[in-house]
Amino acid sequence: MNYEESLDYLYSLGHEVLAAKYRLETIEALLESLGDPQRSFKSIIVAGTNGKGSTAAMIEAIQRRGGYKTALYTSPHLVRIEERIKTQGSEIPSADFGRIATIVRRASEDLVMRGKFESVPSFFEQVTAIAMYYFAERKTSLAILEVGLGGRLDATNIVQPLVSVITAIDYDHQEVLGSTIKAIASEKAAVIKPGSRAVIGRQVHKEATEVLMDRCIETGVLPVFSGEAAAVNASEDGRFTFDYETGKNRFSRIQLGLLGRHQVENAASAIEATELLAELGFGTSREALIEGLRGVRWPGRLESINSRPRILMDGAHNSSGAQRLRQYLDEFAPRPVTLIFGAMKDKDIAGIAGALFGAARTIIFTRVADSRAEGAARIGALAVKARCDFIITESIEEALVRARESTPDDGTICVAGSLHLVGEVKRSLEIEKYPLATI
Repeated sequence: MNYEESLDYLYSLGHEVLAAKYRLETIEALLESLGDPQRSFKSIIVAGTNGKGSTAAMIEAIQRRGGYKTALYTSPHLVRIEERIKTQGSEIPSADFGRIATIVRRASEDLVMRGKFESVPSFFEQVTAIAMYYFAERKTSLAILEVGLGGRLDATNIVQPLVSVITAIDYDHQEVLGSTIKAIASEKAAVIKPGSRAVIGRQVHKEATEVLMDRCIETGVLPVFSGEAAAVNASEDGRFTFDYETGKNRFSRIQLGLLGRHQVENAASAIEATELLAELGFGTSREALIEGLRGVRWPGRLESINSRPRILMDGAHNSSGAQRLRQYLDEFAPRPVTLIFGAMKDKDIAGIAGALFGAARTIIFTRVADSRAEGAARIGALAVKARCDFIITESIEEALVRARESTPDDGTICVAGSLHLVGEVKRSLEIEKYPLATI
């Protein structure tokens, strides 16, 4: 298969979430048939509800600047599937993606022919296998893997990690992970395994901390807890500096490349993971840590576009993520704010709306091109209850036009509610050759 054919094949396997298979037997068999490429490199696995992608990106940036051959696997992608699979900070070339997808497809179909499984591995399982195979080909030293959903039965949990990192746990994907914080935390805690180390980020819910501690005791893992930063200050656009002290080192005036107060907590987890990695043979300099945190970029999470009016994009697809975005808007966004909003049916739309809608002068509803997407008119009913000014649009392109009409040059257009929405907006901006240089 060439690149385009590989995309057609993978997307024919069904929706990434709706058609997902939550079990490890399939990915185990698939990777075994490929020679277990995941065993050729060391791994870090990052789970949590919010902040896991940012934290993974920070850890990778630090280790890459420390001189190691790094890899980063994340999900979902925003515009191109290649975004999920990176080595040394660069996306997998499309030709390599198509080539390896062909190898993985043949192995998948062979498993069915041999009677191992009734159907081929899912979209996420095959993309995970493509990533592992590519990382092995590139002779990766250290791969940082963001869990797709949950942890216990996620395809990324096939590895034996050096370090498991758990960021803040909150409500999300209850239909799969369970309806309580305890149940959700249990699923995510399963990435903590005997023989590894663990970093536990600051938790809002006491039950989550208790579950994570129980898992550490059960597995004999000594955890490190992220601490509080000191001397926290922000620039006008919401880029933070802070001091941080670990059990071994003190760092002063750390500057973050990512926007938002919540990134200070994610950076604390990344710093603690870096300290543990140093004990395990992946030592880095103080300069590598500082430069890594200052230079890291993570698209679609408080991503700010150089434009007039300013365009700010954030996935914010659950209530806790929406609250963090609202905090940023209240502190740093130029007024007035126009919100372009779209969300998935299986999300806590009322909770997200309660956090975000009050920050906007005008809300523009649109529907994401996804089978899980909620209709714009139904979401608009929440704006009626909140007595917000709103517009319902039929396309992303129309939403952008109406947002620009509604927002003065010194204001802010905020795109939020779904990473899929952010991806479609980014794609639309690329098509119209809009400058996508981020601040």
